Amino acid sequence: MRQRVTAKQENSKMCLVCGLKNPFGLKTGFYELENDELLAVFRPSEEHQSYPGRLHGGIATAVLDETIGRAILMKEQDIWGVTIRFSTRYRQPIPLDEEIRVIGRIDRVTHRHFEGSGEILLKDGSIAVEGKGKFLKLPLDDIANFDVEEQEWKVTTSPDDPEYVAY
Repeated sequence: MRQRVTAKQENSKMCLVCGLKNPFGLKTGFYELENDELLAVFRPSEEHQSYPGRLHGGIATAVLDETIGRAILMKEQDIWGVTIRFSTRYRQPIPLDEEIRVIGRIDRVTHRHFEGSGEILLKDGSIAVEGKGKFLKLPLDDIANFDVEEQEWKVTTSPDDPEYVAY
């Protein structure tokens, strides 16, 4: 399936998943797609392993949780998702040192909550991990003392940013 990228989301400085200056972070890029799904792209390294050559399952869950939780920003720009519950189903190991794609989507929205689902995809397009969760919708000021400038919360473009993606 080929989708057009409609926007890129912000990254921060030190987040484990999206922090561009976190030396142990995934430095994940997040791309909004024309079909209302969110695509996350990252390349794990040996610091992210459990068994040799394999991504740690907890980190796989973290990136899937963040991708689904961020998908709400496509519908409600000033609302953030705080995880209430999350379930993960591991289907295949995730290798290190290759680009990994994650898809997140919103399945149901109410006034206070939303539910979403997503998958981690391997290079061949097969599903490695599935996840689904329920999230509380909150403005950022109700979650943390978050200084946008201090955290360097901004869209950082790259020549590698895709215009279209296939998955």
